[in-house]
Amino acid sequence: MAKVVRKFSAGKMEASVRSDCFVEVEIRARGGITLDLESKVGSLYGDSIARLLKEVCAALGLRDGAFHIIDQGALPFVIAARVETAIKRALPETTPVYLPEPPSARSQSTERMRRTRLYLPGNEPKFFSNAGLHRPDGVVLDLEDSVAPQEKDAARMLVRNALRVVDFHGAERTVRINRGPLGLEDIRAVVPQYPDAILIPKCEDAETVMTMEEEVRSAGKKLRPVPDILLIPIIESPLGIVNAYAIASASRRVCALAIGLEDYTAEIGVERTARGTESLFARMTIVNAAKAAGVQALDSVYSDVEDLDGLRSSTLESKALGFDGRGCIHPRQIRVIHDALAPTQEQVQKARLIVEAAETARKNGSGVIALGSKMIDAPVVIRAERILRLVDELGKAGTDR
Repeated sequence: MAKVVRKFSAGKMEASVRSDCFVEVEIRARGGITLDLESKVGSLYGDSIARLLKEVCAALGLRDGAFHIIDQGALPFVIAARVETAIKRALPETTPVYLPEPPSARSQSTERMRRTRLYLPGNEPKFFSNAGLHRPDGVVLDLEDSVAPQEKDAARMLVRNALRVVDFHGAERTVRINRGPLGLEDIRAVVPQYPDAILIPKCEDAETVMTMEEEVRSAGKKLRPVPDILLIPIIESPLGIVNAYAIASASRRVCALAIGLEDYTAEIGVERTARGTESLFARMTIVNAAKAAGVQALDSVYSDVEDLDGLRSSTLESKALGFDGRGCIHPRQIRVIHDALAPTQEQVQKARLIVEAAETARKNGSGVIALGSKMIDAPVVIRAERILRLVDELGKAGTDR
């Protein structure tokens, strides 16, 4: 009877795949580590791939295995993640990890601009390397909805490695974790890589936020420096809307409150429309809860990537409701959102006149602020000052952002 040989794999091997690879491993009792490599750049990088394979195997304690790798232009951090995934699928009891170069901690700010957060599917490394060049305020390395259940482990390793080596050009690096036990595994894997924030999906109560805060603290307590990772809960259900303020104020780590309208409208049993009447109550609740808690309010994604005029109209409405930013699912949406959320020249000019009038009144010891024949209330001055602060932030960030 022929011996059954079990092979385990990770990655993708379709002809259309780019910036990725397919790794297949057969665990053996002897023979060392062998490699059968298919790559268009094998003559240039074959030796480097072979060395990397042996480094990963050594780190994971694997001495004997036959590997078949089909390389489609994968970067080293991707190859390492795919090899590690294949080995751990073959030997689930393997606990060591292979990590690329050490990550660096970054100072976090709850008040930084979050006009755009670009979602990147966690199991698609082809999107990682150039994401920051599109100048989003943040990127979301997604381990949840965009990743098939059978690929959660592979995506986790890719995102873990990407946090260590990919230059996102100053964008806030956020990881959207899964719910339940998978989410806890996600946190333990990514927190030591110093992400800037964790996106908590389908958050429905303050207890969930506090649990995530404790898990983040626990995962980072032995690191030096201890990571100061922020939290962004996403409200995607009627119960979450009811508890929005409690969620927004549950932890000092919460920097923003986001809404996910696809799941929300599905739960209330209606179709999501471009007009958005069906979600107005929920969106205004998010804005009010966020502002009451002193954090930012982030609107949902606009799902039609071809309709840029519709995106602009939707974002102008979002701005009018009080949102500070929104998600995006394609790089072409970024500039449209940034332009729509920016103050107009008329708003900036008026804000400067109001602030100058307020300064004049203070210098003269007057409690009355006037602009021409119109009296200016204190809240109007506060709003004008906020506009000028935003203009200053935009200037510091550069015109591309």
